[in-house]
Amino acid sequence: MSLVELLSPGTEQEDLGKTLREVNRPPTKWEVYERILRVPYYVVYDRYENHLRAFKLTGTRYETISLPENRLWLEELELGLGLWQGSYQQTTGLWLRWYNAAGWVPTRKEQAEQEHQRAERLAEYLRSQGVDPDSLS
Repeated sequence: MSLVELLSPGTEQEDLGKTLREVNRPPTKWEVYERILRVPYYVVYDRYENHLRAFKLTGTRYETISLPENRLWLEELELGLGLWQGSYQQTTGLWLRWYNAAGWVPTRKEQAEQEHQRAERLAEYLRSQGVDPDSLS
């Protein structure tokens, strides 16, 4: 299990474990993840500064993980999380995105486009073989 947190300016100190719990107050978010839930990986993304940080639970404490190329590979899941430059929902910029051994995991729109292109290639092939794809429906 991993947890991904999008940083907010108002909660940044708590999100990064820099807030001390006050006496007779509930544990901080960091303490809950680190000591109670014991979440193995805690990833924090500051979308205002495009800064990705990750922590791995080692023993009883989180240790910072170095993120070359702003990517974190989770071997146990065969999945990674990284910053991707591109356009999503008509906005271009850096986006937090999952990737696997084959590359970035496609969004639903990208999957639909890939399926449409595949269908078009199949239809072209059928036409080249003298088959009208519309007659197969």
